[in-house]
Amino acid sequence: MKASLLYPSQCYLGEGPLWHAERKSCFWVDIENGVLYEYHWLSKQINHWKFDGKLSMVLEGKNNHLILALNRSISKFNLEFGSLELLADIEKELTENRCNDGACDSHGRLWVGTMHLQHNNGAGSLYCIDHNLEVYKKVGKVTISNGLAWSPDYKRMYYIDSPTQLVRSFFFNEESGEIKFEKIVIRVPVEMGTPDGMAIDEEGMLWIAQWGGFGVYRWNPDSGKLIEQVKIPVPNVTSCAFAGEQLDHLIITTARENLSEQQLKKYPESGDVFCVHTSVKGMASYKCLL
Repeated sequence: MKASLLYPSQCYLGEGPLWHAERKSCFWVDIENGVLYEYHWLSKQINHWKFDGKLSMVLEGKNNHLILALNRSISKFNLEFGSLELLADIEKELTENRCNDGACDSHGRLWVGTMHLQHNNGAGSLYCIDHNLEVYKKVGKVTISNGLAWSPDYKRMYYIDSPTQLVRSFFFNEESGEIKFEKIVIRVPVEMGTPDGMAIDEEGMLWIAQWGGFGVYRWNPDSGKLIEQVKIPVPNVTSCAFAGEQLDHLIITTARENLSEQQLKKYPESGDVFCVHTSVKGMASYKCLL
């Protein structure tokens, strides 16, 4: 499969794609520039908002709000009035860390990971924030906390710490939010890029954006085998999400970060957002109930 251009956003570090069913639009962020984008699926119109800090995550909240990760905190953004309300600090004392990727589970709890600004080994963690805004550390000694997904039966959580080249499976208690490491389900060869963000389809297969790998790769977490690839005309592919009213399109973010002038001339669409129609539907994302 080959993806086509959705929008030429030219993000320095595009990330966090989200399908918002009520608004019939896609959101994504440019982390380093603190910009939030909204692409209206039908009209193809674009909105954008600028924030002070590194904006790494956007999730759907309640009552026309979005949940954002800014630097080391989680905030609620009112789309109607443009107001921002702080909900929780993650690692207030760790000034060299920032939040990275995040997702919401079936009970509306927020899961978000952190990382060191210089990618220091083991300096980050994975946290869960419940409805009372209590913050719980779930996985420690993480380097670049990235993709999160839950199996269609919600009995497992899949998680990526990018430099490990691995996708790990955890037993997941849907009621309590407790996790327990099960096993390594996917090992991504270095020559295929580094695993970054991911999405899951209704067949339980994982679609993984692979930095340096020119694509999104569909993997079987039961066998650990590669099924197919979505080719992207840029090297640094960062994340993906199922979108569209039937959840049968995959939107894909990319980055210009770490590319030389020569590479940017060779791959001028780096930082843009791409889209591909898929033969399988994705799993719907849940609202964050913070």
